[in-house]
Amino acid sequence: MAFDGITIANLTKDFSDKLTGGRIYKIAQTESDELFITVKLSFENADKYGIKQEKLVLSADASLPLAYLTDESKASPMTAPNFCMLLRKHIQNGRIISVTQPGGLERIIRFEVEHLDEMGDLRHKVLLIEIMGKYSNIIFTDENNMIIDSIKHIPASVSSVREVLPGREYFIPSQDKANPLTTTADEFSSCVLSKGMPIFKAIYSSYTGLSPIIAQEICYRSGVDADKSAISLDTSESIAVYRAFNDVMNLIRDGEFSPVVVYEDDAPKEYASIPLTLFGMDDNNADSSQSDATVEAAGLYSFKKFDSISNLLQNYYAEKNVVTRIRQKSVDLRKIVQTSLERNVRKYDLQLKQMNDSEKKDKYRVYGELLTVYGYSAEPGAEKITVNDYNTGKDVTITLDPTLTPSQNAKKYFDKYTKLKRTAEALEEQMKETKDAIDQLESIQTALEIAQKEADLAQIKQELADSGYIKSHPTGKNGRKEKITSKPFHYLSSDGFDIYVGKNNIQNDELTFKTANGGDWWFHAKKIPGSHVVLITGGKEVPDRAFEEAAALAAFYSKGKVQEKVEIDYVMRKEVKKPSGAKPGFVVYYTNYSMAIAPDISSLKLISD
Repeated sequence: MAFDGITIANLTKDFSDKLTGGRIYKIAQTESDELFITVKLSFENADKYGIKQEKLVLSADASLPLAYLTDESKASPMTAPNFCMLLRKHIQNGRIISVTQPGGLERIIRFEVEHLDEMGDLRHKVLLIEIMGKYSNIIFTDENNMIIDSIKHIPASVSSVREVLPGREYFIPSQDKANPLTTTADEFSSCVLSKGMPIFKAIYSSYTGLSPIIAQEICYRSGVDADKSAISLDTSESIAVYRAFNDVMNLIRDGEFSPVVVYEDDAPKEYASIPLTLFGMDDNNADSSQSDATVEAAGLYSFKKFDSISNLLQNYYAEKNVVTRIRQKSVDLRKIVQTSLERNVRKYDLQLKQMNDSEKKDKYRVYGELLTVYGYSAEPGAEKITVNDYNTGKDVTITLDPTLTPSQNAKKYFDKYTKLKRTAEALEEQMKETKDAIDQLESIQTALEIAQKEADLAQIKQELADSGYIKSHPTGKNGRKEKITSKPFHYLSSDGFDIYVGKNNIQNDELTFKTANGGDWWFHAKKIPGSHVVLITGGKEVPDRAFEEAAALAAFYSKGKVQEKVEIDYVMRKEVKKPSGAKPGFVVYYTNYSMAIAPDISSLKLISD
């Protein structure tokens, strides 16, 4: 799904309609590559839209660049980064006088702001966001197109094509593509129809801002096979393709956008700012007056329309952006856990080898006992002796030290036995500690996969700090730990029963031993890391379907979620015990039921997370 030039054109129109004339009230840099700007709308727009301010998100994240208006707020860092402070100095309280998209359908949005400088003179500044994948950036320039600063600095050592540094002149990176909004029939023919490649590829490779799906849409509207070679089109086909192309460009030129997401089997397949008729959608389906409604189409496809492209992007990408950000923020934790896990696995393998070696201890004890009984028969200076083992009735050959007496040889074997016995006893305790550490670290890995919010990561950090894997750094006021607000997942079964799922080991303990009552049911994936799942009965009889749905949750939130089926243990909560001194999330139970179930939770309703 492409964040293409048409999507940018739709955003630019929305931003222009709402934000032009508004004043920049607050500027926050919520991430290293993201701005959160609050704009107080002009009196005219405030009356028109029934709101007094808008919140603008501009993200230059390399993996998921975004720009959209939102109703939600975002936490700001305690200390504003330098780029944010610079923007506050220059354009906070400034008035947005225009929002444009330079270069036709370039993936750039340009905000021109007027403000008063220190001398009280009226000045113009420009804030640009370039949404270009890993090359995305937010750039601040003066009225003469000179770069004042940018959220990412790009020196010549990184890009020989264009430096993005303070004092450099700003220019749009060239792609050697034509502007689709100004092209003529003759230009279309020379740009597109002369290429020996599929017609849809010839279209999007010739013009800025067009994605493959839009090029396919143009071909579909023209009735020409998108895979047919552009150079092989006859006159009627060439005319049909250009007319379809021009019709789509007219929609963009006239600002007639209809943001829509196409779903295939309930999964998002594509989105666009114009009707995608190749999936069975027509102009009636795309009526913008039916906003945020799902319209069924022929075949497997359905459509969800939105009243604005910001709402579409926020619904589709914002959730994905959160996941991406959380994965970025958990990189260090993942590395710590992985390194500790690998170290403990190596340690356990070494301990296991030592334990296998210590199994010889009983043989040495027997040798000592046999030499005590039969050692008198050994000839002086003998290097070995063969005697009958009265325990098994078989002959045993024992190696001797010829410089020692039989009794001294017996003592030597007893000493070996005693040493290995002590080693085995120590190893048994050490192996238990190491295995517990491995189980805990594997469960933390699973918790990191489940984490959706920074509060979830904070709880995992707390467990790692409590277990000694990382140093504890109090960050709250007066050196106190910040209050953690992460809560378990809360699902509602088909029969109306509450089901809770722990996101990490600390939550697992709280859920099992504080939230659940003895008469509730407890679920966990058998012998693999996973969440504790509690089915709250409320004293009612629980139907089989509720058991199956709770088990499916235990399967889904476990390391086995990639398997076709996962074996789940379930038992009444009163049967679950926590051994004294056990690590977070570790419990025991001795009687239980089991079922194998697919990790499919599509039928369950998530109440809160």
